[in-house]
Amino acid sequence: MKAIRIHERGGPEVLKYEDCPAPAPGPGQVLVDVAATGVNFVDVYLRTGLYNTNFPSTPGNEAAGTVSAVGEGVTEIKVGDVVACADVRGSYAEQAIAPADRVVKLPPGLDPKIGAAAILQGLTAHFLVSSCYALKPGDRAIVHAAAGGVGLLLVQFAKRCGAYVFATTSTEEKAALAKEAGADQVILYTKEDFEEEVKKATDGEGVHVVYDSVGQTTFDKSLKCLMPRGYLILFGQSSGPVAPVDPLVLRRGSFFLTRPSMNDYTATREELLMRANELFALAQSGELRVHVYEEFPLARAGDAHRALESRATTGKVLLIP
Repeated sequence: MKAIRIHERGGPEVLKYEDCPAPAPGPGQVLVDVAATGVNFVDVYLRTGLYNTNFPSTPGNEAAGTVSAVGEGVTEIKVGDVVACADVRGSYAEQAIAPADRVVKLPPGLDPKIGAAAILQGLTAHFLVSSCYALKPGDRAIVHAAAGGVGLLLVQFAKRCGAYVFATTSTEEKAALAKEAGADQVILYTKEDFEEEVKKATDGEGVHVVYDSVGQTTFDKSLKCLMPRGYLILFGQSSGPVAPVDPLVLRRGSFFLTRPSMNDYTATREELLMRANELFALAQSGELRVHVYEEFPLARAGDAHRALESRATTGKVLLIP
């Protein structure tokens, strides 16, 4: 089969389109013929060495497609099932292995491309608003990078909870997408100071929660936007990692700071299915709009990474084998 392989850390040029042996599922695993795989910043972090990995390796953490083989002991998932998985390894490939207990069946008729576009980022948005900080009607929230893959879904989930949403974006085009997703006020951080705008709109009170996937360039001001006992939920670092934090900075408002991982919020199969089934039911009904920015052939994985790193993308970037 064809797959993307990385033999050394570096720029997008280290993503090589190569022939590889076809994998076979072991006990408790399934083999998925990949219809689409999602491109995420975690793939960039692994490629550049920000996160550790062994070389050579095949990147990719999520995919959707059709199960073509199952390993010993697998009973819930069958050959022919159309599935998505956010815990698949090496999904930049024509075939990928996934643990059967992390695979979710897609509702009949749901496009696997939507499954691949929604599974990781949709589950993330779900646990951010329901569990990291359970948004309530009347709560105020900031969503940074609101036109990104998680951002657009997060805005929609937050509005379903009844929150007032401040969305930050870099361009007018992205602002329009965030507004379409339901954001109450969109702040162009390239032209406006989001801290000043939020303080002005809230009479200096601030917000209950900030959902921050940007990291380095937004962290300090995000803290300053919080009301007493507010939550800063840092779930990404697209602008770079945040410097070490002195816990005393949290004291000025008795703030809460967390850096969540999806594995901890889908720790059991029951919790995974609860979140995924709700996510895909909303996507299938059209109540949740999943925005795909662009589809790249698998061989052009480097171009997909360049697009993501340029910060010009909106919604989800997919690779199609």
